[in-house]
Amino acid sequence: MDRSQERPLMPKATAVWLVENTSLTFEQIAEFTGLHPLEVKAIADGDVAVGIRGLDPTITGTLTREEIARCEKDPKARLQMAKSVALTIKPPKRKEARYTPLAKRQDRPDAIAWLLRNHPELSDAQICKLLGTTKATIEAVRNRTHWKSQDIRPRDPVLLGLCTQSELDEAIARARAEAVATPEPRKVPLETLGELAE
Repeated sequence: MDRSQERPLMPKATAVWLVENTSLTFEQIAEFTGLHPLEVKAIADGDVAVGIRGLDPTITGTLTREEIARCEKDPKARLQMAKSVALTIKPPKRKEARYTPLAKRQDRPDAIAWLLRNHPELSDAQICKLLGTTKATIEAVRNRTHWKSQDIRPRDPVLLGLCTQSELDEAIARARAEAVATPEPRKVPLETLGELAE
């Protein structure tokens, strides 16, 4: 693939950040992100991408501060991507459904309660994948309608042996990255958190 044709993964969010935080020209930003210069101007005027939160390309490793500074000094210079986006994307792994031994299945509601209380950024789908549970079970624990609600004690799923620390860290990192990319973070009712803490 030609390096000149590479684009950042989230072009509009990147353009928003570059417009707000650099003195690059609309043409420079447009060429780097693959947007039209008029669209970049509309972003600067506040007519386009109003709800989109800017994504710092230096954090994602797409650009370096030195590269931005170089192009700010020379309006004719063109931004060069720091690393290939294609190389950073890993092909999805084919995973079989997670099997939880019978002896540990009774600990799942405790692990769900712990995740809901300590990591509200995790989506139900991520919790399902991490613990090998269902959305119905998560909802039951969240709403305290689970048949075992009186006995649920929030406990770390790693200590319970339901997942590894690296799997938990990876899920949390992915959830936080998704939260940065979306303008509206997922909300968990405060009363639910209060109930789980009891």
